[in-house]
Amino acid sequence: MSAEYFIDTNIFIYAFSPAEADKRRIATGLIREALETRKGAISSQVFQEFVHAALHKASTSIPPATLRAYAEEVLSPLCLVQSSNRLMILALGIQEQSGYRFYDSLIVAAAVEAGVKTLYSEDLQHGRSIGGVRIVNPFAP
Repeated sequence: MSAEYFIDTNIFIYAFSPAEADKRRIATGLIREALETRKGAISSQVFQEFVHAALHKASTSIPPATLRAYAEEVLSPLCLVQSSNRLMILALGIQEQSGYRFYDSLIVAAAVEAGVKTLYSEDLQHGRSIGGVRIVNPFAP
């Protein structure tokens, strides 16, 4: 894989948030750059979590046809890491090491699997490095 950074689900959610203009601008810029340069990656977990949030959360509700187009044009090209037994085992090791919840550890494991150096996430500890991946909150001052 040639990706340089991994994008967590919350970045995609903010890209559609009407209440958070600054975060929406940063998120859409990061996603646009990821597509244009092909340097960004996501996992099937991020794909699934975003689709679920987009369909079921009032703050990010997106019409199904719009969501399908977004999935085809944005999520699918960025989805470089698929769920696997190996990924689950790696996530369990990361959970043990980091103390993160399993699904957060699975995000970190996917970033490690993608071979990236940076994981963009608002939900994890900004500045922490795990498995050679540095966590960066793109919204941090």
